[in-house]
Amino acid sequence: MQERCLSVVVPVYNEEHTLAKVVERLVALPQLLEIVIVDDCSTDGTAEILAKLQAQHREIRAVRHDRNRGKTEALKTAFRLTQGEIVIVQDADLEYDPEEIPDVIAPILAGQADVVYGSRFLVRKAARALYFYHYIGNKLLTLFSNLATNINLTDVECCYKAFRGDIIRQMKITSCGFGFEIEVTAKAAKLKCAIYETPISYYGRTYEEGKKITAWDWVAAAYYILRYNLFCSLKGSFYRLPQFGPHGDPGRVPAAQSHPAASSAGGEKARQEKQ
Repeated sequence: MQERCLSVVVPVYNEEHTLAKVVERLVALPQLLEIVIVDDCSTDGTAEILAKLQAQHREIRAVRHDRNRGKTEALKTAFRLTQGEIVIVQDADLEYDPEEIPDVIAPILAGQADVVYGSRFLVRKAARALYFYHYIGNKLLTLFSNLATNINLTDVECCYKAFRGDIIRQMKITSCGFGFEIEVTAKAAKLKCAIYETPISYYGRTYEEGKKITAWDWVAAAYYILRYNLFCSLKGSFYRLPQFGPHGDPGRVPAAQSHPAASSAGGEKARQEKQ
């Protein structure tokens, strides 16, 4: 892979207090190629801060939605704009530390993984003690997701998810709200690619501090587990199936390199469908 191979996508909604701090840490990453930030029609000072940051850092590509569409739509917009061989999701609220991103993408850089999830539970690192009901809800959703996918994840709802670029750019994402986590897990499992987990820290927020997920999002996640595991085929999950060699094959190459035209073709098709 190229030295600068990482695209970081950042969905943003009313994060005027933390956005600049997140960007400051992201631009220090040695593998960084670009930061794609999508402002989901924030109503605070986020847009003004983002404009200043974009002027200061050439790595930033910024887009603003004309109305609030939810996290998954912001991510879909961002993925279409990425060019990196590796793509990772970073929330703008500093619940997750960008300095740990090199640990998350390391299995992909080593040629061992196609997808890597961070886990707040795999090995206990620094983690703020917060809502017990959220912990139970996360464990139950992870259990049900694992039963449906037959993979043994420990934290399906974790923000940190890193992908070979061709996998996420070719994936058809149709959920809304906070449905992204469940949908991409189901579709990555259908692809039978190598999925790894790595332990991360978690600096959670309270609702008073700006946390946005609600009980309805947990209900929707349960629905998405059924929908994307039982009623969605592999072919229907991707614009074009990524191609890469089996693990242990000395000729194995990153998915983003195995089909030079795949990323541009999939991205162009996605743009045409949006229009």
